[in-house]
Amino acid sequence: QVQVVESGGGLVQAGGSLRLSCVGSGTIFSRNEMGWYRQAPGKQRELVADINSRDGTNYADFVKGRFTISSDNAKNTWYLQMNSLKPEDTAVYYCRRQGRFNGVDYWGQGTQVTVSS
Repeated sequence: QVQVVESGGGLVQAGGSLRLSCVGSGTIFSRNEMGWYRQAPGKQRELVADINSRDGTNYADFVKGRFTISSDNAKNTWYLQMNSLKPEDTAVYYCRRQGRFNGVDYWGQGTQVTVSS
């Protein structure tokens, strides 16, 4: 059974930091295709940052300079380091991983990030 599990969300004050983790299991995942997304109440899910084989690492304008993607291949884990958090960053954050051989996208259940002013 393929699983993608996010963790690390929580409540933080504006200006603070959080590091989200995304662990995949049950299949071999691509090291070159993954993404972090978020969805705020009443809004559509939006891309926060991703890595892809076409143009490398990409960040949404609203997180550039504040958020950073990284990975630990030995742990099959991707991270999203979030600094200088703002109340508008409040959302459920989702991780998307892609199967290395089947190209299927797998999503986690999300982790809540709440930034208080």
